[in-house]
Amino acid sequence: MKRQALTDKILVLGIDGFEPKLAKKYLDNGKMPNLKKFREMGSCREDLMLLGAVPTVTPPLWTTLATGAYPGTHGITCFFGQDPENLDNIIYNLDSRRCQAEPLWNVFAEAGKKTLVWHWPGSSWPPTSESENLMVVDGTQPIAVGAGNMAVDILKIISASETFTETKFLPNQAQLAEGTGCIISNVDDLADDNSNVSENAVKNAIRTGKPIHNIMTDSSECEVNTIGIMVADTNKCQIQKAHDWLDAPEDAKEFHFYVHNGLMRKFVLLTKNEQQKYDTLAVYHSKKDTEPFVVLKGQETKFAVLDTILDENGNKLTVTRNYQVLDIKEDGSQVTMIADNAIDQNNSAQFHPTSLLKEITENVAPIPTRSGFPGTNPEIVERCLLPSWDNYCQWQADVLRYFMDNNKADVIFSHLHNVDSCGHIFWHYAKHQSEWHNDEVRYQKAMEEVYAQTDRYIGRFLDAIKNDGWTVLIVSDHGLICSEHHGLVLAEMTGVNIPVMQELGYTVLQKDENGNEIKEIDWSKTKAVQVRGDHIYLNLKGRDKYGIVEPCDKYAVEEQLISDLYRYRDHETGKRVVSLAMRNKDAILIGMNGPECGDIIFFKEEGFNIIHADSLSTYEGYADTSVSPIFLAAGPGIKQGYLTERVIRQVDVTPTLAFLGGVRLPAQNEGSVIHQILSEEI
Repeated sequence: MKRQALTDKILVLGIDGFEPKLAKKYLDNGKMPNLKKFREMGSCREDLMLLGAVPTVTPPLWTTLATGAYPGTHGITCFFGQDPENLDNIIYNLDSRRCQAEPLWNVFAEAGKKTLVWHWPGSSWPPTSESENLMVVDGTQPIAVGAGNMAVDILKIISASETFTETKFLPNQAQLAEGTGCIISNVDDLADDNSNVSENAVKNAIRTGKPIHNIMTDSSECEVNTIGIMVADTNKCQIQKAHDWLDAPEDAKEFHFYVHNGLMRKFVLLTKNEQQKYDTLAVYHSKKDTEPFVVLKGQETKFAVLDTILDENGNKLTVTRNYQVLDIKEDGSQVTMIADNAIDQNNSAQFHPTSLLKEITENVAPIPTRSGFPGTNPEIVERCLLPSWDNYCQWQADVLRYFMDNNKADVIFSHLHNVDSCGHIFWHYAKHQSEWHNDEVRYQKAMEEVYAQTDRYIGRFLDAIKNDGWTVLIVSDHGLICSEHHGLVLAEMTGVNIPVMQELGYTVLQKDENGNEIKEIDWSKTKAVQVRGDHIYLNLKGRDKYGIVEPCDKYAVEEQLISDLYRYRDHETGKRVVSLAMRNKDAILIGMNGPECGDIIFFKEEGFNIIHADSLSTYEGYADTSVSPIFLAAGPGIKQGYLTERVIRQVDVTPTLAFLGGVRLPAQNEGSVIHQILSEEI
């Protein structure tokens, strides 16, 4: 049976971490005028809510939004998957080859629709259809287009001063204290000759896709702490009188700094304005160049500057990076500036077809980068992080509009990560914690600005609904909680969680010759391990390599373990930590059963959640935050100005899109058409 399409053009605006409670708050306060217009043009619930699946983490939920299948069915059951050979190893899950369900974009493409899948971090890469109508860009990591394989150089913090007697390049040596300290006044403290901050295993896995072995024994290893570690190179640069330049004013000053592991120098000319105050930095590849490749006046930022670096073979690469002046003294005696992460503009390996990269860079703009700073300092959040994401949002809107306005695509599945990225970096600072000395009001204002920039992004597509016949859906995977209790090592998605399971007597660590525990599991004494976000595996004989639990005892051990989880109390507050625990066979009720899920699935109690991933999708947190995702729809085929009371589930998005577009349902679809919001009855 073929259905008549209700619309010829469909755009899915997927916004990672975008949640309805904050969105409605800002909408009602007049801070999101474009979202308000969108709501008036289309249909949604009064609370803007979409009932999310679980676990509340990126890859499973974007896969659910693409397939209409629950995680237990499509097989992507956390950010990482489980290594079938080793219970203490986890495997990167942003890989379409691990997905066991058909995505809707394949259906559209094979039905003759020009279909673009834009940076969708849920089973989109590599492409799984040979249709010439399918275009796919990245999707190998959730952060930004090219943040994985196109990232070729890290953040550079450049501190230049006349007091320095030489120029020093300090690789991976940068510190930024938590709290409200001003980066401008303590710039010299950024470089610490005794430190050597390196990329942690989790960030490396996100960037490279490699599996990891991560045994977590302390709260310092949890996400809220590790996400704040800054990986950057520091340059301490000597400022001196300009010399040997092709053309430089008499009173100009100069310094140079290093990029790409210290292999290449950049030269900076510091000059005065008409008031005879030093306020302009011109950056050159060489002193013999006639023109700088970027000029910065005052505390200015230039985004996506075309630059060059050297690869490991000594070949020049064209990259984009943001250049920004943080501080410059009027007498030219001190400068603080940054050269942000660099993105290789010629690496088309994750563009399908590869010609898409050239088409985008020539017709829109080069691929931009985004700030490499953590959220530990609110001034850096306001001056660096938020503006870089605003620039990225507008670039992505430009790209999508290029495909829409030039008839390059009929159906677009798009993903934007600004809300989720900022949420992981600083949402937890939106509640004051004495150990951080953080200003929660300032961080809550930063949260508001993230939603304002998202509103500007949404506003770029309103006229496409009105004038061009596009049907647009706004969806997200999950929301983000401002957590209230920190330090509990349980349900962290990035490895094996030891402390609680060890305390309960199920997981035992090995000891060295001196009787001290080491970060390896003693499988001869371990009955169960808690690994990934919400999974517990029994060490089962006959199934697992070192199994000790007899299959006939499996049910009894599960029963005891579930009871122990419910009895467990947080040592600081005395409160129960686990809200729900169930066997794999029973977890079919929440779509979390099957071979890719643990023997026991559990979730932490509201209040003990980290940013997301360890919670049920209905949870709420401090500062009006919640884990719930969002849903709105507008355009042809959708009722105008309509509020539905229906509970809309994430699995319902795919069949609704298929019905709107007049194509068949994907093979493993488990959802139902949201018929209440359609302009025509079914």
